[in-house]
Amino acid sequence: MSNIPAFGLGTFRLQGQVVIDSVRNGLEVGYRAIDTAQIYGNEAEVGEAIAASGIARDDLFLTTKIWVDHYSHEKLVPSLKESLKKLRTDAVDLTLIHWPAPNNGVPLEAFMSALAEAKSQGLTKQIGISNFNIELTKQAIAVVGKENIATNQIELSPYLQNRKLVDFLQQEGIHVTSYMTLAYGKVLSDPVIRAIAERRHATPAQVALAWALRLGYSVIPSSTKRENLASNLLAQTLELTDDDIAQIAALERNGREVSPEGLAAQWD
Repeated sequence: MSNIPAFGLGTFRLQGQVVIDSVRNGLEVGYRAIDTAQIYGNEAEVGEAIAASGIARDDLFLTTKIWVDHYSHEKLVPSLKESLKKLRTDAVDLTLIHWPAPNNGVPLEAFMSALAEAKSQGLTKQIGISNFNIELTKQAIAVVGKENIATNQIELSPYLQNRKLVDFLQQEGIHVTSYMTLAYGKVLSDPVIRAIAERRHATPAQVALAWALRLGYSVIPSSTKRENLASNLLAQTLELTDDDIAQIAALERNGREVSPEGLAAQWD
């Protein structure tokens, strides 16, 4: 089983001083897992904020993702070494293939074996995938073995519950990491979520995050506001009832927010 923290800090779309402040605030209020990616263009700032925090590297869990331009066997490991330099560390805890990008000219077998190579070189402790459907996850398993796929990081929210893919991953023992758990904030104004939040004396964000945690997923919400960063963390102690969970289950509407042309495969 992978040992991926249940709660992390996402940095998607945050750049420059904004991401430095978010990571600093996150670390100060108690986050110990940080999620970034080569394409976010903020690895150096994340590294800077971590260095300034004085928190020991061993107390942190760092994830980055390889961008599609670096999938070839010649490029993947060098690109990860570049990321490590920016992040000011000898190794990250988890490295993911960011998108399957089926038509970018690099076969899945090539980038999955290059990723396994990065792990055997000690550049990353665990490896995994992101945005892979069932068929491509099966192909990845065929290359590296399911015990070597620590997680599939996928878009998951009360509006996009992805049950078919989740069931498959859980059967295979591959951990699920949910991103966009708040659907760009859309679920925060949902009447069902708001009613549960009121009953539980919680925020709508806490309810959506607690729902994902209850289903066994890891979450990586981001925020630029210190009070929201602190508040989101409290989702870990929010107890939802089976009835709350059932009400949220009924919100499924296949509400996908992210599916870039050429990068995504056919969704299940």
